[in-house]
Amino acid sequence: MTRLRLTVAYVGTAYCGWQTQLIPNGERPTVQSFLEAAASHIAGVPVHVHGAGRTDSGVHAEGQTAHIDVPDARMHIDWQLAMNTLLPRDIRVLEAVPVSSDFHAQFGVVSKCYEYHLWPNRRFTLPQRYPFVWACGPFDADKMRAAAQYLIGTHDFASLCNAGSSAKTTIRTITSISDRLFDPETGESIWRFEGKGFLKQMVRNCIGMLVAVGQDRLKAEDIPEILLSRDRTKAPQTAPAQGLTLKFVRYNEQ
Repeated sequence: MTRLRLTVAYVGTAYCGWQTQLIPNGERPTVQSFLEAAASHIAGVPVHVHGAGRTDSGVHAEGQTAHIDVPDARMHIDWQLAMNTLLPRDIRVLEAVPVSSDFHAQFGVVSKCYEYHLWPNRRFTLPQRYPFVWACGPFDADKMRAAAQYLIGTHDFASLCNAGSSAKTTIRTITSISDRLFDPETGESIWRFEGKGFLKQMVRNCIGMLVAVGQDRLKAEDIPEILLSRDRTKAPQTAPAQGLTLKFVRYNEQ
């Protein structure tokens, strides 16, 4: 068997997240299930897709990483082209390269980068951008940058972790939070979060907290107390999934 590392991009709107699960009738499928179906068809045997981590329902990805083990006899195939031929148009394999058998998409992660898009105009959202932004309304970016400093570093993020998490610990490290203007004409901005790993909906809760500060619904100085409380009800509501994108996953060799 040969191990392939896949770099995958997808629009998460139509999917019930990344992870394959039992989907009740009428529910949306998952990204992983489509990838496994395509890989198994090409390989001629069942293939399991191991992802770097889960993305929630409605969350997008530009650089999700996964690995698969495929029969050596199938290595003459152009796996990127073959999988993209079988996959829906909103899921695409950007790269499929052989790696050593000890590479693991999940356990080898050094850091992840997520980006969240904010749309500051409440009067309208461009239809082309609607599936990828949170139309949160006007905010003070300077206040948000000041508040972000309280989130950077190693903290117990239990108050920013939604129910249903299976994490053994809620302690995580955010190495950086930065922002830039995506479109000067519309004011759409991008907020980037980097760290080794994140809890369930943690990035969406972080940006929800920063926007609350930027809209004067919360003071930046209140953040340390909220973190210390370890109480999810003390923090603002979770930001919508559609504004979030998994930008890339980094490994030691990168």
